[in-house]
Amino acid sequence: MSGDTAREVGFDCQVAKVHSTADITSGMEQVTMSDRFDCDNCKESLYGRKYIQADGGEGDNPYCIPCYDSLFANTCDECKELIGHDARELFYENRHYHEHCFRCFRCDRSLADEPFTSQEEALLCNDCYCNEFSSKCVACDKTVMPGTRKLEYGGSTWHEGCFICHSCEQPIGSKSFIPDKDEHYCVSCYEDKFAPRCTRCKKALAKGGVTYRDEPWHKECFVCAGCKVQLAGQHFTSREDNPYCLKCFGSLYSKKCEACSKPITGFGGGKYISFEERQWHQPCFTCTECSVSLVGAGFFPNGDQILCRDCNTNSNL
Repeated sequence: MSGDTAREVGFDCQVAKVHSTADITSGMEQVTMSDRFDCDNCKESLYGRKYIQADGGEGDNPYCIPCYDSLFANTCDECKELIGHDARELFYENRHYHEHCFRCFRCDRSLADEPFTSQEEALLCNDCYCNEFSSKCVACDKTVMPGTRKLEYGGSTWHEGCFICHSCEQPIGSKSFIPDKDEHYCVSCYEDKFAPRCTRCKKALAKGGVTYRDEPWHKECFVCAGCKVQLAGQHFTSREDNPYCLKCFGSLYSKKCEACSKPITGFGGGKYISFEERQWHQPCFTCTECSVSLVGAGFFPNGDQILCRDCNTNSNL
């Protein structure tokens, strides 16, 4: 926070003392004791007195000190007294102050040569402003000064250098991190400390993954033992603890349909017919001659053929 600046007010005036006639010779016409030299306001003689010659009007008018202060001096916004001609005056937002009145509202420190701010017309030095209105770092309990780099998470604030990994104690900065209760870890430390290890590649699982037989796997590591396609999110089965996609399992281990020669897997609610050492998909279990479905009906085996009642009768005529 850079703070505001109060402007010191100067006067376009001269302060002098009127001497005898013989003394007034430099830059002025010689005057005699018969000449009048009076205050422009109270009309009292200025001979032998200090006076101020103010710029304005049709000429430079001389004033005795009391008249000049009463006519032209500003009133201090703090103490409400006049700021005399010989006092250092500070000006801020249309307000005038004695130098000694321009102070912090909280700690009373002089702000004449210090950065400051204004809060509801009260003047505050930077330290008091930060203590009252700035957040504190939860790690070091010091004020996070405006303009400094900070991190905010979960409603708390840290200095950038105070937000560190609980394990390696290195600043996390803008890198990714993982919270664990009231502690924060960089990704590599969290993986080393807490993350489970993939059954296949033995590397940490920071997020995601799948579980098979109560063991963790990376999604990209959980693949079919046959074709190596990823199995996460699709149906699969296993053989001797190895996972297989349905296509590979059917091709490698399933019995083949006598009619279509395709694997009979039984997955997805599919039904099949088994007779002696042969199997058929239910839709494939039909009469060899007329293709009528034999599911739930009587049939007659004839070598490699299966026949319905009518076709079997006709074949025996």
